[in-house]
Amino acid sequence: MTKTFAEGIAQVDLDEVASVYGPVLSWRVGASLGIDLICLNSVCSFNCSYCQLGTIQVPTNERHLFVPTEKVLADLAQSAWRDADVITFSGSGEPTLALNLGEVTDRIKETTGKPTLVLTNGTLLHRADVQEELSRSDRVFVKLDAVTDATFSRVNRPVDGVSLRKIIESLADFRRRYSGYLGIQSMFVHSTRDRIEDFIRVYSRIGPDEIQVNTPTRPYPESWHLASRGSHESVDYPAHPLKPVSQERLHEIETEIAARLPQVVVRGVRPRS
Repeated sequence: MTKTFAEGIAQVDLDEVASVYGPVLSWRVGASLGIDLICLNSVCSFNCSYCQLGTIQVPTNERHLFVPTEKVLADLAQSAWRDADVITFSGSGEPTLALNLGEVTDRIKETTGKPTLVLTNGTLLHRADVQEELSRSDRVFVKLDAVTDATFSRVNRPVDGVSLRKIIESLADFRRRYSGYLGIQSMFVHSTRDRIEDFIRVYSRIGPDEIQVNTPTRPYPESWHLASRGSHESVDYPAHPLKPVSQERLHEIETEIAARLPQVVVRGVRPRS
């Protein structure tokens, strides 16, 4: 049964935690300063089988105010934001669940002049208010890991009421309205690595600027830790390794998508030398 915010959220002293972290090095966007509009617990409308946060503590699709805007701006002032290439809304869960997403986006752009990016799973894209708030960001990257309901349920494990069809329809609608840079992030696992034709059909319907081909490489924590929102360069808490799709197969997927959709930028993660 899906928990509500009040039932599941921890009582955390926000004075003791930072809502801004990094910059961390991202293969997608360079030096990324993270903005965590949740940071009290892991809170999300998905409970992905590969999530770097581990099992989501508060699964919900209800919007709330988690971290006050002034707290975020105070943490920003104490951060190394000048060293960042981009300021990314991500962290301890789904950022569109935060009611002050649009307000914080505006204030950060005014303060820093840096480009902003929101990483979202798209479960609230059917809402006009969420589309409007996301439209204030320079870039929006949306997760799309499945093209069948069965795989969606198994890999992303959404809360009740969330459907793959609604996400795809809402994403296509958002693309038509959004003038910024839209990316799709697809995390390929062994059950989806051979469904490329179906993925290409969905990508074509949406029309993104960029498609990112990835596979789970970060360890799956046994429990939630605030540090898990970062780069996982040196995990010092109990976590389980995952079984990624091979680099050879990822390269084949990337190559096929690029050949079929030449108008789209296709990026694939590269192993470090």
